[in-house]
Amino acid sequence: MGSSEGGSGSYDYDVIVVGGGSGGLACAKRCAKHGKKVTLLDFVKPSPYGTKWGLGGTCVNVGCIPKKLMHYGALLGESAGDARSLGWTTFGKEDGKEHPTHDWETLVMSVQNYVRGLNFGYRTELREQSVDYKNEFGVFVDEHTIECTNKRGEKKNITGEYIVFAPGGRPRYLGVPGDKELCITSDDIFSLQKSPGKTLVVGASYIALECAGFLTAFGYDTYVMARSIFLRGFDQEVAEHIGSYMERHGTKIIKRCVPVKFEKVEDESSPNHGMIACTYKNLDFEFETTEYFDTVLLAVGRDACTTEVNLDAAGIKLNEKTGKVYVDEYDQTSTRNIFAIGDAVDTRQELTPVAIKSGERLADRLFGGRPEFKMDYLEVPTTVFTPLEYGCVGMSEELAVETYGMDKLEIYLSFLRPLEWKTNQEFHDAKKGVEHREDNSVFFKMITLKEENERVIGLHYVGPHAGEVIQGFAVAVKMKATKADFDDTVGIHPTVAEEFTMLKVTRSSGMDPTKRGC
Repeated sequence: MGSSEGGSGSYDYDVIVVGGGSGGLACAKRCAKHGKKVTLLDFVKPSPYGTKWGLGGTCVNVGCIPKKLMHYGALLGESAGDARSLGWTTFGKEDGKEHPTHDWETLVMSVQNYVRGLNFGYRTELREQSVDYKNEFGVFVDEHTIECTNKRGEKKNITGEYIVFAPGGRPRYLGVPGDKELCITSDDIFSLQKSPGKTLVVGASYIALECAGFLTAFGYDTYVMARSIFLRGFDQEVAEHIGSYMERHGTKIIKRCVPVKFEKVEDESSPNHGMIACTYKNLDFEFETTEYFDTVLLAVGRDACTTEVNLDAAGIKLNEKTGKVYVDEYDQTSTRNIFAIGDAVDTRQELTPVAIKSGERLADRLFGGRPEFKMDYLEVPTTVFTPLEYGCVGMSEELAVETYGMDKLEIYLSFLRPLEWKTNQEFHDAKKGVEHREDNSVFFKMITLKEENERVIGLHYVGPHAGEVIQGFAVAVKMKATKADFDDTVGIHPTVAEEFTMLKVTRSSGMDPTKRGC
């Protein structure tokens, strides 16, 4: 797995890291900490819309960080009714009724100021740790050589004993007329200078639903066009629960449809002048419909950045179907001295903490005297920041049934309304025509394996602060906790998370899992 002794020898660097996202940064800094001579290449090609950004990769610039800030901003608006019910009265009025108001430009400026601060911080940190940062695009020449091209088009070759490939991914386009010319993606939404107006979100992934959720909360007329199921790969009972909640609370769902083309309305006499005409097809009945939007956001998946870097020259093998790099359990590619981490690796979770931990452990294996310090990719917790947040760790019910069979499982369920929402029970959102805080919309699911003393193999929670709730329980699931372990733990009252310590109703019992009382 490499040696911790010696310098760069006949190479320019001990390690070349290609990609300045979460995984690449973590690996480069850890390699430098082990005394190695390291360079990190990072170059962002602008999106078709023209958006570009600084060091830090998807998460910092166009992913987790701006998404969470916008989601938090949306939650503040959702909490306006709660605040009013508890005595706060400083809200604007519209049509004689009290409503919170929102300014898109202020939101974007605040989010982007924070992101730019992170970009600067990463550059400073690399300099302080003696990592040679190059804002250049890297292409493989051979297994030890990278051709670097800077923003002026100047080229230079550098060599490294080891190369860590961590290029990340970029949003996918549909391949229909007008998509790249007229649509935006998650690369663009967080820095969009003008308010999006009436918006179509194409896709049913977590990115699609998260963006649609905060756009609806900010007051924009928002539509989601879903080809098939919501949140593929996640628990489908939970996914439907979230989708139904969003639809009841103002997001319009167009099901079983796909766009055919996008066109700009140029006719100045048209009431839709300047808008985007989306022609879409219903997959069940094959008829086509045209609807008009101010903004179309595509969230139909992501592709690994593996197509323009000449991987063949280094002998790196890809999964042709996914476009992702094959690696072994030590993150080693088909070429001995080249390793790959992060979103461009086949079968790995596309999650920032996974990339970071993978990068750090790779550096420790190569140079830290821990050759067997492998990354464990099982039971990785995650959270989807939809209006009702969803946190989970372990198996979905579908995967558990497929793996073990329904007769081997005991599944516990509960629905409730958090205490904080009960004070707002009488407040209705007049614009959406629904109760602002619905009863029994918070959902708990625990999947256990009977033959292993009801070991918890899947934990799912839909409700406030889902990431904070699941993070702690993820340790228990990782340590192979059983249902009895959860039952023996005293809950913190009054919290929603305590419900996991007192689950009683099973799916097999047929009893009502809705909660009553505090």
